Amino acid sequence: MQKENPNTFHYYMFNKPFGCVTARKDQRFPTVMEYFKELNNDRLSPVGRLDRETEGLLIITDDGKWNQQMTHPAYQKKKTYEFTVLGDLDQEKRKTLQNGILLNGSDTPTLPCQITVTGASVLSEALPTLHPEVQKTIFRNRPCHPVTMGRITITEGRKRQIRRMMKAVHCCVVALKRISIDGIILDEHLKPGEWREMSAFPTLFLPKNHAAEYNQSCH
Repeated sequence: MQKENPNTFHYYMFNKPFGCVTARKDQRFPTVMEYFKELNNDRLSPVGRLDRETEGLLIITDDGKWNQQMTHPAYQKKKTYEFTVLGDLDQEKRKTLQNGILLNGSDTPTLPCQITVTGASVLSEALPTLHPEVQKTIFRNRPCHPVTMGRITITEGRKRQIRRMMKAVHCCVVALKRISIDGIILDEHLKPGEWREMSAFPTLFLPKNHAAEYNQSCH
């Protein structure tokens, strides 16, 4: 059998399910890396992280340099999420978030973001669509409590940032799913817990000047 070139890197698109943590090992919860055991590649690591309750696009790679460049805050990669919040995310609240807001425990406000509302409902209608674990925590709220659905694009990666942003305007995130990182869009055919290898060369998703630096370092 022909041995694989040790300089060959791999990039996997993973649809992270609710309930697993972005880590190699955890004593309480399953980890995202457990889904990649069959590859027998100890060099694989997640690109950035998603909270345990957050679903969606997570990239796994053994290319450490590309990983660092994709997650470095200086490059402000656009990350888009679909959200469902308990509360009325009205125009005034959206404007507050879009302009940047000071989060609890932070010295600097968030960078400007983009928010689009895609729907509105009430808790009695939205509850069956939520994860059972979430249902248990919010079912005692009023059945007529307003629920807002939408999309948000941020360029930072602060800890639990979107949840903290929504909390700052008196809304509570009850569902969150990342659907894209810049030009990398989650494959809609991937079910939660499924992954596939990415075919596009990853420097396409780096800033032009940094892509050139990456190519030079790999020769």
